Amino acid sequence: MSDIRAIVDSSVNAEHSPSPTLPPTLPPNLPAPPAPLAPRWRDRLLQQEDLNFLLTNRVPRIFLTRFMGWFSKIEQPLIRDASIWVWRCFTHLDLSDARKQSFTSLHDCFTRQLVDGARTIDQDTTVMTSPCDAIVGARGAIEGTQVFQAKGFSYALADLLGSETLAEQYRDGTYVTLRLTSSMYHRFHAPLDCRVTHLTYISGDTWNVNPITLKRVERLFCKNERAVIHAESQGRRMLLVPVAAILVASIRLHFLNVLLHLRYRGPNEIACDASFRKGEEMGWFEHGSTIIVLAEKGFALCDEINVGTQMRMGQRLMQVPSIEQA
Repeated sequence: MSDIRAIVDSSVNAEHSPSPTLPPTLPPNLPAPPAPLAPRWRDRLLQQEDLNFLLTNRVPRIFLTRFMGWFSKIEQPLIRDASIWVWRCFTHLDLSDARKQSFTSLHDCFTRQLVDGARTIDQDTTVMTSPCDAIVGARGAIEGTQVFQAKGFSYALADLLGSETLAEQYRDGTYVTLRLTSSMYHRFHAPLDCRVTHLTYISGDTWNVNPITLKRVERLFCKNERAVIHAESQGRRMLLVPVAAILVASIRLHFLNVLLHLRYRGPNEIACDASFRKGEEMGWFEHGSTIIVLAEKGFALCDEINVGTQMRMGQRLMQVPSIEQA
């Protein structure tokens, strides 16, 4: 089933992801992936939008997601090695910065940690950094309480957050949609020194979140499983909204003793009190998906943040307003 997960992101990897600058490192005893001709043929095929949408959405999404959650954790060497090998055939998977090169399961590889120093955290206190490795899918000013998921498609913050009151707090603020592809580093980190004060868990569907689906399914992020992480930093409020997708539901947060996934039954509103330093790990997706970052009025996107920009965790994302502006 790991090949299905890889297909989810194949068209985006072809469009946005550069070839690795370092030769990728294979787990021990794995044969090399196929020659480049096969990926080029695959990319041409899967860039056909109708076929891509059919293969990644017109399937039993929740069943496959639950199955993948079980399958990926199988600690059987042949299954592990075959799964990782197939995954590498469909993506630009680079394990050269992984803390370890031998994995117990496909899931262990998905949720890998990085070697120390693999990411540089911008320590400028006037800058919010990217919480994850990602591709910028959308960004800009929140228009009242409306946010864009793709060109021509907007959605209401209240539908995303499950609260009109909370949406009003971010009226005319700033947002960035950060999409993780299957081969990326899947852990996310604090964008500022901050304190997490509350979490809202919203169960839902598992639509794919690639650009093809975002252009076809209105209010997609408001339909999928997601968590709303409330955080404060020196009196300024921000939200991190991890959104799950097909084959990638389940979110692990260090400040909770439960795994948030499709079978989680509550409570959905969870009071929290957890402090993080900028760049400190907050949690991870079981496989990967999207994080929507919402900031109050006064924050401003850094100049280099554009749709299609490929981000590394710790890079500059938004300018933080001064205390006088807050």
